[in-house]
Amino acid sequence: MIQGLMQPVPLQISSILNYAATAHGDREIVSRQIDGPLWRYDYAGLARRAERAAKALTKLGMTSDDRVSSLGWNTHRHLELFYAVTGVGSVLHTANPRLFDQQIAYTINHAESTILLFEKNMLATVERVAPLLTTVKTFVVLCDEDQVPDNAVGALCYETMLSAEEDGLEWPVFDENAGAFLCYTSGTTGDPKGVLYSHRAVVLHAMSAGLNSAFGFTAFDVVMPCSSLYHATAWGLPFVAPLCGAKMVLPADKMDGASLHELIVGEGVTFTGGVPTIWTMYLDYLAKAGQTTGPLKRMTIAGSAVPRVMAETFSQKYGVEVLQLWGMTETCPLGVVATPTPKLAYQGEEAMNEVIWTRQGRLQFGIELRTVDENGADTPRDGVTAGALQVRGPWTVQRYFRADKDAVMDDGWFDTGDVATLDEYGFMRITDRTKDVIKSGGEWISSIDLENIAVGCPGVKIAAVIGIPHPKWEERPLLIVETHEGVTVTREQMFEYLVPRIAKWWTPDDVVFDIVPMTATGKIDKKTLRDQHGQRTARS
Repeated sequence: MIQGLMQPVPLQISSILNYAATAHGDREIVSRQIDGPLWRYDYAGLARRAERAAKALTKLGMTSDDRVSSLGWNTHRHLELFYAVTGVGSVLHTANPRLFDQQIAYTINHAESTILLFEKNMLATVERVAPLLTTVKTFVVLCDEDQVPDNAVGALCYETMLSAEEDGLEWPVFDENAGAFLCYTSGTTGDPKGVLYSHRAVVLHAMSAGLNSAFGFTAFDVVMPCSSLYHATAWGLPFVAPLCGAKMVLPADKMDGASLHELIVGEGVTFTGGVPTIWTMYLDYLAKAGQTTGPLKRMTIAGSAVPRVMAETFSQKYGVEVLQLWGMTETCPLGVVATPTPKLAYQGEEAMNEVIWTRQGRLQFGIELRTVDENGADTPRDGVTAGALQVRGPWTVQRYFRADKDAVMDDGWFDTGDVATLDEYGFMRITDRTKDVIKSGGEWISSIDLENIAVGCPGVKIAAVIGIPHPKWEERPLLIVETHEGVTVTREQMFEYLVPRIAKWWTPDDVVFDIVPMTATGKIDKKTLRDQHGQRTARS
């Protein structure tokens, strides 16, 4: 094989920052602060502060062999760590503050982090978990010097550290396959698992995510990630936006409807993304306040299947295009995005909307998908036949951090644990998680499809479906409903709404009205629901 004669320049995250600071250094970044006015600077400013942070952390003993943990919201300081830590070859572990204390401590200990940086409103959490941490030597609070709270962990001040450094740092060059980010799964079926993203994976993921088939950003866009920086690097948006020259708006931890609307209108946000629960609250705010979405044109929704009624409302009432997205921590996380194609548009607007609003997305360059039956044979791409969803590609996990064997099969494919269909347009639709699918009388019932129909009932905020044992039919679906505040929905009203919209044998065995628990990543917590309601006796 003849070798190519091109320059072997490695793909590094620092190159994204260098490019943004050089090509569009004056493009604005706006961030809410935990307690204070909006912070404003630009990509050149981000580069300068990231360089200072890298120098300061190096003085604290951070080396290329170290892991550094953060407990941060969507703020400019947390964003700076994305570049400062990885830029010198260290690994940033973005710890999930929504986990239980023991799980937070588990992930930090498993990462063997030596430094923990945290937002000042997370001090109580840090003080609780500090006695459980076995490797952390230094704590740093992400705030101004005059805002450092009294604390029991001897935390240093981030801004004091930065003020002691000068501008300027030549980022080192190293192997593009070096680790960059350590992201842990939410641990709903056991201890969280660490997925170690490489520089190569992050850069390739960002380049692909910016394509027109995915997010399709331009330099005129204003991007507000409502997907958490601590969860799978906010779907890669902190890298896609600077690559495309888009203005970035960071909402900190204020994800309520009013706070998001203030930024959308005030900063001219054209694109945002987050889990369905955030947009349920935002739609509720818009309806009650009689507001429109202003400059907002597109949003991506992921984390769990998007209820069709949500996509319809944003599109038809507010003129906002909804792009469903499916991905996993194990895929950096982009898998598929629901963007239209000429072939699909040729079928007409109604047919196109049916696909866009009900499918998680279409194939993207850089990640392969297949569905297989129980014997491992490929299932037909007919949009009907479901199978186990498997993926592979340059930003898909090979092995979990500290695991003793690969997470992929012998042929290199990773089993996602999802059940899905693929169709002739290249679109994928998740029908269930393998462990959540309900088998009743030999027939499969999709809990996701049933949930998405149920949430369309007026007054329903969140709907969840689990299987409960039945002596004759093996399992029957149980519907758990959380209503909007101040709204009452009866069991009879739910059945009246569902009956004309579902197959008779999909009819839930019963309806329970309760708070629907969510995981630390914004998904419905089916494990907790099964613990709470799984032993119920079927009625039918």
